[in-house]
Amino acid sequence: MTPRERSVDRRHLPFALVLFVVLVGMGFVSTAHWRKGSLLIGAAMLLAAGLRVFLPQERLGLLAIRSRVVDVVLYSALGVAIVVVAVTIQGGLFG
Repeated sequence: MTPRERSVDRRHLPFALVLFVVLVGMGFVSTAHWRKGSLLIGAAMLLAAGLRVFLPQERLGLLAIRSRVVDVVLYSALGVAIVVVAVTIQGGLFG
């Protein structure tokens, strides 16, 4: 593997980390632990926002979709919305 290929592989590590957290959250949701799963998915979006703020463009891979400001605002808003819904909903079908 050439050094360039290794750097391309490392470039996708932040996206892989966020995707892993989302998949773990989906695992919780699929086993009827929807609140924990939703919190993990919201945390993954907040993680994506944090990575988008602190990592340079070249190391973000698929997390860099739009401009930095738009990505951070949208990832943060989605993460906060998911966490708020997961924390505030009471009872329900699986309560």
